[in-house]
Amino acid sequence: MDNIKLRVTFSKKDRARYISHLDLNRTMQRAFKRANIPVWYTEGFNPHAYIMFPLALSLGVESECEIMDFNITEQMDFDVIKSRLNSVLPQGLQIIKVAVQEQKHTAIALSEYKLCIKGDMETPELNESFDEFLKSDKIEIEKKTKKKGINLIDIKPYINIIEKEISDTGLELVIHLPAGTQTNINPSLVIEAFENISKLQVEIVNIERTKILTDDLKIFC
Repeated sequence: MDNIKLRVTFSKKDRARYISHLDLNRTMQRAFKRANIPVWYTEGFNPHAYIMFPLALSLGVESECEIMDFNITEQMDFDVIKSRLNSVLPQGLQIIKVAVQEQKHTAIALSEYKLCIKGDMETPELNESFDEFLKSDKIEIEKKTKKKGINLIDIKPYINIIEKEISDTGLELVIHLPAGTQTNINPSLVIEAFENISKLQVEIVNIERTKILTDDLKIFC
């Protein structure tokens, strides 16, 4: 029987947000072994469970939509896989859904984030400053590239604010940013650019990735 290609959607919250990408891989490797899932192992000198994360999450960012791909070597009920993995995963990591892989990783185009920021001024003033920031002719950041080292790029065309509102916590934003194989922009870079242009000091209260989207704004699956 050929390997069955599966895709898991999982959340990464609370203390688990500080698990690095490398440690997340190790955690999932151990979870598959402890949960007795017939996962496919690579061959060679150092066999290990084949696991792939299409879109790495920045350290300190929460998420309710992370993706992990793996293969199993025999048919197994998806609810059983979900239950077994959840029983051995550490607090803050939880499997939400197990399904057959449908789309290729190249279909990923955007990430949706919810974030809350506050400054040393009243939130309505912060809101006005953010509006002025978005009206800037350019919003440039320094970004590292493999070929050119540190490169200055204008991210204004990529910033799509879906919602913005004032709350008791601060200024709450829902934002779409490019993600995937071509361009990736971290929301913390947007806030860093806001600080540089506005000359304000801003605290990021929380960042959470809420959706991984395709070019036509459908959920990646």
